[in-house]
Amino acid sequence: MSQQKQKAGTLNTAIDNFIKTTHSYWSGLFHCYEIEDFPRTNNDLEHAFGMLRHHQRRCTGRKVAPSSLVIRGSVKLACAIATKLHSFTASDLAQVDIVTWLDLRSQLQKHHKARIEQYRFRRDPKAYLANLESRLL
Repeated sequence: MSQQKQKAGTLNTAIDNFIKTTHSYWSGLFHCYEIEDFPRTNNDLEHAFGMLRHHQRRCTGRKVAPSSLVIRGSVKLACAIATKLHSFTASDLAQVDIVTWLDLRSQLQKHHKARIEQYRFRRDPKAYLANLESRLL
């Protein structure tokens, strides 16, 4: 914007103010413009989530998105965006860092375990709390 501000005419002072304000923020403020096809705004990001939810509903045949979308949404969204941009081969997938993958799997298992505990509590709160109390005492 600073290179093209002379073309802005009367908006010249507004561009100066914009440059001054954004300069005070961190260096990655406009990181979205460095990556092709990356969502630029919250609306674009919401659209990406909406597309994922829509495809999940179509794949499962359910009217609502599955609960796994809440638990594994970060992984599913990244996969959906990545496969839209690039067709992956088996050799691409073989280059994944195993340690990072195992760490992600353990995080997902913790979320899954927490969801199971919530379900058990909702189904029978007295039995759940009695079991919890017996383990603590």
